[in-house]
Amino acid sequence: MYGIHDLTLFIISGLLLNIMPGPDSLLIMARSATQGWRAGCSAALGVGAGTMVHVTAAAIGISALLAASSMAFNIVKWVGAAYIVWMGIGMLRARLKGEATAPATAPASQPYGRIFAQGFLTNVLNPKVALFFLAFVPQFISADSPNKAAAFFILGCIFNFNGMLWCNGLAVFTAFASARLKVRPLAALWLNRITGSLFVALGARLALSEQH
Repeated sequence: MYGIHDLTLFIISGLLLNIMPGPDSLLIMARSATQGWRAGCSAALGVGAGTMVHVTAAAIGISALLAASSMAFNIVKWVGAAYIVWMGIGMLRARLKGEATAPATAPASQPYGRIFAQGFLTNVLNPKVALFFLAFVPQFISADSPNKAAAFFILGCIFNFNGMLWCNGLAVFTAFASARLKVRPLAALWLNRITGSLFVALGARLALSEQH
């Protein structure tokens, strides 16, 4: 249909690519470990919404413009890097509830809507995701496809659906593991700070990355 071929290979490859660790996975795990599976799933849904922006943009050609224009790529890259670093700094500055008094209970919780927005912006402001879709998805669309945009969008939706299965599963598993291990508030706080450090490093890496 629409010139799509090797769909099974596409699904398997997409699942393997989704499993690879990155800013999205780190955010989901951090939110699940410190605030429970609902927070992790909120971040995962935000990531999925960001992915759909990339899929739609690539299907209608906006991502091709991003790939062709070094200025556009650099603008998005720097905005995305700045946001990831800013979020990492926020995690590094996290404090325990009641830290000024006693006893401390847990890192301060965030509204699910804010966590959703963090997942969305972490994904949508990463130009590497847009370039990934432009490089990966067309390999599974025939050159004589009657509607390449529709084929691209269908494959993008399949990729995102599989990604959501993985991300939400990761959120639930991380929350379950944290509960079983009975992660103490101080340990959760340091997990938050370690993740913040990784976010700062990933943001710096994104800022220094080149367009390929």
